Amino acid sequence: MLGNRDVVMETYRTAQAAIPEDVLEEIKQQLAAIQFGSLEIQVHNGQVVQIERREKKRWEKGVNTK
Repeated sequence: MLGNRDVVMETYRTAQAAIPEDVLEEIKQQLAAIQFGSLEIQVHNGQVVQIERREKKRWEKGVNTK
């Protein structure tokens, strides 16, 4: 009998095998490049069709004042 964690890991392995390596690599690169924001992955018919990255740039008060 599989526990919840086992089901999640098996689902992850199955999904990972179905996603082309170049798409996985692009997702990894986009995640590594972002500090504050989000990465949205659009899927259509079980295939990744678009990746959208939104990034926030923030400055502390007083950093840009003279």
